[in-house]
Amino acid sequence: MKNTWGEMSTEIDKQKKLTDKLIMMMTKEKYNKTLRRISIPETIGTVICYITVLLILFNFEKLDTWYLQLSGLLSVAILIVLPILSLRSIKKMNTVNISKNNIKQTLIDFNKGKQQFKNVQKLGFYMSFIILIVSLPVAGKLMRNKDLFLEDTIWMWYIPFGVIGLFLFAKWVFKYYMSSTSEAENILKELDN
Repeated sequence: MKNTWGEMSTEIDKQKKLTDKLIMMMTKEKYNKTLRRISIPETIGTVICYITVLLILFNFEKLDTWYLQLSGLLSVAILIVLPILSLRSIKKMNTVNISKNNIKQTLIDFNKGKQQFKNVQKLGFYMSFIILIVSLPVAGKLMRNKDLFLEDTIWMWYIPFGVIGLFLFAKWVFKYYMSSTSEAENILKELDN
């Protein structure tokens, strides 16, 4: 009888370990899936930014005035730096070690990454207004060979509608990203229960 109870206890312990391992694997998959809702659009955006950088650099000689060259350089700098910062902050959230750390340390690590991601998104929000203004003259010169700094009618329409459109889009993206990071955090908090 004692041997039977010992065997049953061993079996129950094995099942508990297996169940815990399965729960951890399912949690990791759910967590990673939630963060992919952020990382995939950001990766696509990064590719688009770098293609734009290459287009500007390969056609830089067409920017024939100092202010078009300055606009081109500012565009290139912003389009290189912001995606790097964004992908780094996403990586920081992605590399949280769920299985090796305790829940408290996991949440601390995640919240550091989440805060960094939030700060990068805020920086991106403000920098997008600069890119809105400096990219139009560059695009006008590269696509139509027009110096849009010399045309005032386009600025009367572009700036107000561009700012409103950008603001609404950025607000929607920020809300979506914050919702996704909160969902990922809640998945981690479920481990504590």
